[in-house]
Amino acid sequence: MIIWVNEQIDSCGIVYSCIATCDEKAARECHQSWQDSLSEQQKKEGWIVSLRKVHSWEEVPITALKLR
Repeated sequence: MIIWVNEQIDSCGIVYSCIATCDEKAARECHQSWQDSLSEQQKKEGWIVSLRKVHSWEEVPITALKLR
């Protein structure tokens, strides 16, 4: 099983938002949407958007919105 984890991380390294899903298409669309919505100021401050794969729900951050 592959679970796609989208994370929006602030300049201090704190996860601001996190969504996890098994639907790759939805995950990639969410990632692009988050990337597009970062303001120039956030980018300058070091905010990032991350998309990664994990193989177990136990590897998904506890605060994530889990879409199965």
